[in-house]
Amino acid sequence: DVFSVRRSKQNLRRVAMHAYDDSVSSVETETETVTVENTPTSIPEISPIADSKRIYVADTTDLSLMDSVHKRKDAARNEPVTIVVVGASGDLAKKKTFPALFSLFYHDLLPKNFRIVGYARRHMSDDEFRDLILGSLTCRVIDGARCGAKMDEFLPRCSYFQGNYDSRESFEGLSLSFEGFESQFNVANRLYYLAIPPSVFEPACSSISSTARAPNGWTRVVVEKPFGRNLDTYTKLQQSMSKMLREEEIYRIDHYLGKELVQNVMTLRFANAVFEPLWNRHYIESVQIVFKEPFGVEGRAGYFNDIGIVRDIMQNHLLQVLALIGMEVPVSLHGEDIRNEKVKLLRSIKPLTLDDFVLGQYRGKNGSPGYLDDEGVPQSSTTPTFAACAFSINNRRWEGVPFLMKAGKALDARKAEIRIRFKASPGDIFGVPAQMAGNELVLRVQPDEAIYLKIVSKVPGLTSRLEQARLNLFYRTAWEESKDIPDAYERLILDVIQGEKSLFIRDDELEFAWKIFDTALAQMELPNAQKPEPYDYGSRGPVESEHLAYKLGVKWSED
Repeated sequence: DVFSVRRSKQNLRRVAMHAYDDSVSSVETETETVTVENTPTSIPEISPIADSKRIYVADTTDLSLMDSVHKRKDAARNEPVTIVVVGASGDLAKKKTFPALFSLFYHDLLPKNFRIVGYARRHMSDDEFRDLILGSLTCRVIDGARCGAKMDEFLPRCSYFQGNYDSRESFEGLSLSFEGFESQFNVANRLYYLAIPPSVFEPACSSISSTARAPNGWTRVVVEKPFGRNLDTYTKLQQSMSKMLREEEIYRIDHYLGKELVQNVMTLRFANAVFEPLWNRHYIESVQIVFKEPFGVEGRAGYFNDIGIVRDIMQNHLLQVLALIGMEVPVSLHGEDIRNEKVKLLRSIKPLTLDDFVLGQYRGKNGSPGYLDDEGVPQSSTTPTFAACAFSINNRRWEGVPFLMKAGKALDARKAEIRIRFKASPGDIFGVPAQMAGNELVLRVQPDEAIYLKIVSKVPGLTSRLEQARLNLFYRTAWEESKDIPDAYERLILDVIQGEKSLFIRDDELEFAWKIFDTALAQMELPNAQKPEPYDYGSRGPVESEHLAYKLGVKWSED
């Protein structure tokens, strides 16, 4: 009827108004009928709709990411929680999980009533377990006396339970051991942190689901990478876990999302009007995401040789950073709205092939051993310790802009940074040298968090000479709080307790992440695949990575 036609035209005008220039993604015209169920308030309960096409709807009354520490804190502090670290005797638990839990306790961020239980196969008494974790506990602030006193308060709340990861009887016994603590409260929540190999994820989750759920409260399970080796293994893992746990109960942790500067990417982009009009293919020449380590595998050869640099760093940590740099503005700061935009961006990335990569493997230099010299590495290993690749994003904002990614071990520096390289100013009247043409926005994730903008400036004095200068924001000098920046694991564990999922990876995010890399990974591991290019320990990596950028009309940026 006439009214329906008028409404349709109005809707089309609204779409057209919002699709101007390159500030929005392409509009999907295909329609389908779906049923969308609103979710309860407070802690979001998100349900996927259908298996093939999942739609996640954010509860608009839920507290936002930016308020997760403040507004959620009081509610979370009043509910008791039992935190179970499964794999408590392993390196991850000792180096990251327990120190993060103690730091949260030190800063009075854990619930008033909590207990921590270590669960592993090794036989230990409670006192032996406390001695085990005591050596890894430190205070981020300089307050020795109070630090010691807080440790004395913290350790009695820690206990140990011996059991196998694939034993339902063990987990049932673990659950029964909580009754004395939980019976004191009307609500009792349970958080399971799986610091265990992926091979035992499924039996552990199955036992938790069937015998060790919280009887009167929430149950949340934190899962560490790797989430499979490729798309097929991830899909099987996800199908299995989805039968045991609901998606809102699974917290897939990527500690890079908890890093302070990575958390600041959205604020920088969407809270500052100066950047958004320039954040597109008209003004940006390239985006570069770089991760460097100045040391080799050093004792991790058994793990690394099976994984390689692409799975270890690029497919997860750096791809998450790319998604935050490239995504559209979310509807709100609710976790589902943010993750919806990240998924849209990942879906727009053209799947990679081996031709999009340069692979390398470090060799010994000046007394430093090569990768093949490390104990546990087969002499025939073709596992890459360096990789550089170029992404192509097929949407209106980024069409034609190369997104370059580079990660490697045994390189010339320790560095993780994001570089947004802008195009040179048109109609140049100053004769700006080519090496200075084009501004660059640099976000340094580590070390020494910083954001700075490289500009061209006139040198002071009776001269017209031009030089490149920086507008600097160094965290350590800009804020008093920067002296006490929380470790990424602290922020992420706190968010699990508070039910905030913005910094955790959703099931469909991982699906599309694997789709991007799956073909290239399969080609790398063919028997007749070309071996990685050798590069010297302490160098910048294979020179072929420079050629990769050159073919795209850009070059890797360095200070």
